[in-house]
Amino acid sequence: MSTSEPLLDIASRRPHRADARRNFDALLVAARDAFAEHGTDASLEDIARQANVGIGTLYRNFPTRQDLLEAVYVGEIEELCQAARDVAGLEPWEAFNTWLERFAGYVATKLALLQALNKDSEVFRACKGAMYASALPIFERAQASGAVRADVSLDDVTRMISGMVASTYASDDQRERVMGIALDGLRAR
Repeated sequence: MSTSEPLLDIASRRPHRADARRNFDALLVAARDAFAEHGTDASLEDIARQANVGIGTLYRNFPTRQDLLEAVYVGEIEELCQAARDVAGLEPWEAFNTWLERFAGYVATKLALLQALNKDSEVFRACKGAMYASALPIFERAQASGAVRADVSLDDVTRMISGMVASTYASDDQRERVMGIALDGLRAR
């Protein structure tokens, strides 16, 4: 699968009329925020209200909660893949570091959705594959340039960042400091 192909056919599900498209997109934004703040059991009525649409509009676009969860997750992955394309022209370490920052932001949303997503589903596998396919060239370029240690894999790094994001910190400063320590540890000496 190319990293520029849509993971779910969200583009074809997206309404053609401008007002309906705005509603569809507003639902995804509201759902992402609600799931991140309240978990996957967030009220669908509250999501519709936050998107300034009726509950019927939510169900017309996303017939089940699972459909909405998957659409939010796929949207996050598509943004992460786009972020990899966006940084491709940067210097190797800067590209990798910038992508890792975006990945850390994605992990926060993923943690909220993880319990509700079927990790054996085709959607989950396709998303994971697309994410790795988009990030691997950035990672390998950083390693080839000597900026990233040769003894680590992309999987090692994504697991480390995921664990760090999932942790609780005393302050934002502490979280930034811990992230800096980890990134320093990835640098080739």
